Amino acid sequence: MSRGPILPGSTVGIVGGGQLGRMLAEVAVRMGYRAAVLAPEAEPPAAAFATEHVRGEFDDVAKLQAFAATVDVITFEFENVSSEALAAAAEACEVRPGPAVLHATQNRAREKAFLASSGLPHVPYRQVEGVALLLPAIREVGLPCVVKTAGFGYDGKGQQLLHDLEDQAAIAAAEKLAANGPVVVERHVELARELSVVGARGPAGEVRVFDPVVNRHADHVLDLSFTPTVRALGAGAAPGEWGEFHLDAAVADRALELTREVMLRLELTGLLCVEFFLSTRGELLINEIAPRPHNSGHLTIEAAATSQFEQQLRAVCGLPLGDTSLVTPAAMANLLGDHWLAGRPAFERALAIDGVRLHLYGKQEARAGRKMGHLTAVAGSPQAAVRRALAARDALAPEER
Repeated sequence: MSRGPILPGSTVGIVGGGQLGRMLAEVAVRMGYRAAVLAPEAEPPAAAFATEHVRGEFDDVAKLQAFAATVDVITFEFENVSSEALAAAAEACEVRPGPAVLHATQNRAREKAFLASSGLPHVPYRQVEGVALLLPAIREVGLPCVVKTAGFGYDGKGQQLLHDLEDQAAIAAAEKLAANGPVVVERHVELARELSVVGARGPAGEVRVFDPVVNRHADHVLDLSFTPTVRALGAGAAPGEWGEFHLDAAVADRALELTREVMLRLELTGLLCVEFFLSTRGELLINEIAPRPHNSGHLTIEAAATSQFEQQLRAVCGLPLGDTSLVTPAAMANLLGDHWLAGRPAFERALAIDGVRLHLYGKQEARAGRKMGHLTAVAGSPQAAVRRALAARDALAPEER
């Protein structure tokens, strides 16, 4: 196994062929690496930039071991990969982040247990195995609460919000989740803001973090992210008094501190995103940890001195980590397949707006709710960047004939 930096000319193995793997492969090739992608699809988006595409399932131990024998380092683009298969692959080459990090973060129950044992702030919860234990856990956590599947959940899938125990339809939906496997019951948090911080840690312990990003969701899917202006509040100011595009400096500093602590506690080598809830009471709570690039970090391509994808490559290859300074205010608007359903989006109208960049993921089939790409807008202020991003997305609608 490699102990020094993995230098250009080496092969980076990417497990997963979606848009995150695509953008990582693009950076890897630009920096002189070979990019090999393992994915089950015949034509995954990442294959467009990869120098090699190996078809294989993410839980196929033999396939992962064979893949590891052909590359110099392995990383992954999403969590639904077998940590056991990656552990087997680690016998042949470096796997970064390590299989233990993936094992801890790919399951909500294990992730919550990690946060609790590390003394990190998190939403009160109870783990439940079996329908019979669901209602007692709900009563213990208190209402309102959210019942979530412990594993394989993303974009709001596998979740049920409960406001009262008289709502039989909601109770039945929660019981169905519990009948299909372990679930986590979390107290529902009244939100003032949702934040995320992307950070990286190298093999020797070097750490860099990007400034916090503010996120808005629609139907549990990230819809819009932007870089807030960080400022201090006057004495006694309440969270409700914060301007939408401003973030209290103390909150921002705490989010960065917690992200560093998460990376240290996990002994991470690689890149991760920590998602935070900021409650109306001013509590900053860790919601989830994603040990890979994150949708909210896409705006770093235009807004930061180093993008999250280049930072991921630097971290897993043991290169010096890049400058994470923001060079401009920016906003990112997701493009879902819904924008294609009425006809070809009017990309030319969107790109007529100053400061707007288009990123499409190379997916051949547009479906409602499917992430097809994103728009990034840069401007002189967060407010102006958000206006440009939303105006560009609105301009995609085909003109009526």
